[in-house]
Amino acid sequence: MGDIAKDIKSKFPNERVKALINLKYTAHWLDSLGNKVVKPYNISIQQYNILRILKGASTPITVNTVKERMIEKSPNSTRLMDKLCEKGFIERVRCENDRRVVYIKINEEGIKLLEEIDMTGFEKVMDKLTEEEVIILNRLLDKIR
Repeated sequence: MGDIAKDIKSKFPNERVKALINLKYTAHWLDSLGNKVVKPYNISIQQYNILRILKGASTPITVNTVKERMIEKSPNSTRLMDKLCEKGFIERVRCENDRRVVYIKINEEGIKLLEEIDMTGFEKVMDKLTEEEVIILNRLLDKIR
């Protein structure tokens, strides 16, 4: 079992500060793990998230809708979508009624890429917790936010 104090060789003034640092450290650790999974596919974990959002949407959605649904809100999400477009995984579609509105949709290449990426190893980190512990963790994280 990990111990944040040993992992970062630090002491904390109290358990609340320790928990806060532990949350940030664990979130970064999970991001790094996720990035290792998607790196061979030449995308970032944020781009993977965008592809999943678009796949989950039954129709093309606006750039702002994608931004709202992203796990990690990023000021460069438009650039991330530009890169996915350049790589041929998503497409932009102009609204016929209002040319200022741009819709984004995943294409067949993007769907194939998502099917190719195996996230089971990444998701297995949660197997260390019981179902009851996962429920408690979710409640606590929701309570913090």
